[in-house]
Amino acid sequence: MNISRLIPSGSWLVRQLCTAAKWSAPRRTMLYSRLSALGAKGGTVAQALNDFLMEGKQIRKDELTSCIKELRKYGRYQHALDIFDWMERRKVNFSSKDHAIRMGLIAKTTGIDATENYFSCLPQLAKNQFTYGALLSCYCSELLTDKALAHFEEMNQLQYINNSLPFNNLMSMYLKLGEYNKVPALVDEMKRRDISLETYTCNLWMQSYGCLNDIEGVERVLEEMANNSKLKWDWTTYSNVAAIYVKAGQFEKAESSLKKLEKSSESLEREAYHFLISLYAGTSNLVEVKRVWEALKGAFSLVTNTSYLIVLQALAKLNDLDGLKECFKEWESNCSSYDPRLAVTVVRAYLQQDMIEEAERVFENAVNRKKGSFFKLRLTFMAYFLKKQQQDLALEHMEVAMSELKDNNRQLAPETLTAFFDYFMKENDVAGVEEFCKMLKNLNRLNSDAFHSLTETYIAAGKVAPDIQQRFQEMIVKVCPM
Repeated sequence: MNISRLIPSGSWLVRQLCTAAKWSAPRRTMLYSRLSALGAKGGTVAQALNDFLMEGKQIRKDELTSCIKELRKYGRYQHALDIFDWMERRKVNFSSKDHAIRMGLIAKTTGIDATENYFSCLPQLAKNQFTYGALLSCYCSELLTDKALAHFEEMNQLQYINNSLPFNNLMSMYLKLGEYNKVPALVDEMKRRDISLETYTCNLWMQSYGCLNDIEGVERVLEEMANNSKLKWDWTTYSNVAAIYVKAGQFEKAESSLKKLEKSSESLEREAYHFLISLYAGTSNLVEVKRVWEALKGAFSLVTNTSYLIVLQALAKLNDLDGLKECFKEWESNCSSYDPRLAVTVVRAYLQQDMIEEAERVFENAVNRKKGSFFKLRLTFMAYFLKKQQQDLALEHMEVAMSELKDNNRQLAPETLTAFFDYFMKENDVAGVEEFCKMLKNLNRLNSDAFHSLTETYIAAGKVAPDIQQRFQEMIVKVCPM
């Protein structure tokens, strides 16, 4: 597709671009870099694409499609959807696969109602196996069981159920819902219809048996895969098997699968290394964790924050505090962007060993290195101080954390509030619970549940809560003005 299809004919820009160089990989990379940078620098997709054109550069549909897939891969759903919107305004023709991808992005950004509306407005020729399948995938992702099953049946009536993808979507939904026993039945239905099993299908099938603690069932799937020459064993298969064995406490079999994972490809993906590190930690094998970590650093020129997070979590799990400290120091000295998740991991590891001074140094450095909210770090300290019966320090962190919630218009998890109220009730601390409720009121977080906990604390302490009915009524009036 030529750029003249993307901008008004007869314009100066079309005439200028008639002599532009043919499409090339460097230019494709250049455009994706421009779009990817919007996450950090701000700006709109439309402006970035228009600027690219005005600079005399060419854009083709296949390049835009490639950028959409990459942005979607990294969770940049709105930016990916904005590319589709930009293309639509320029009358670019969409294929059924384009519509299917766009539907998935709409579901992620706007919701299932908007996705259904988009599907219903498609021309009849575009309502085919691809777009029907996309809507099924959206229903399954949102765990809308009734809609998913009804849509699956409609697809069946239209004879669109002729490959593994619809079954895979249903299996994934049932696994998320905890209805593990329904997955093998879907595999049986695939076999009855003579639909070939794929590696991904077998992975889901194995996961269902693993969740049911049916190791024999897992090994039957492995045997069936071994006897099917069409099925390719990839690293995800080995990692799934290893994870199941780790959960079952069969560490020898788990490590055997991990060795096979390492041999499954000459060049493993970064994510494969992450699974190796986490699963070796699950078998309590510190030596292998460190060996794979060094292999990861040797395989990639850039070691990401996520990779450091994975190994720090593994070292914390294995209680290797010296290794944890060394690795965290290495990351802090090299990172280009400070990721608070790593600090949270290290702080938790230190606090589990009552290393409060080390934990506070990490926290202080994090605050100095990065602006913004440190909500999870403060909750980590809060939980620690509550456990140590130092409620004043716990409340101090909680007040700042809740202030950050208020500024960001976020809600506090109910279990966090429950932890405080449970503590006050256990200690019969009516003064503490009153101070806590006062803080909640100042932050507009006081509700009926808090009043209930306040009353229960007074009852546990054998005291009468002063003016509780009047205070409760004032709160109700404030929340629900007449």
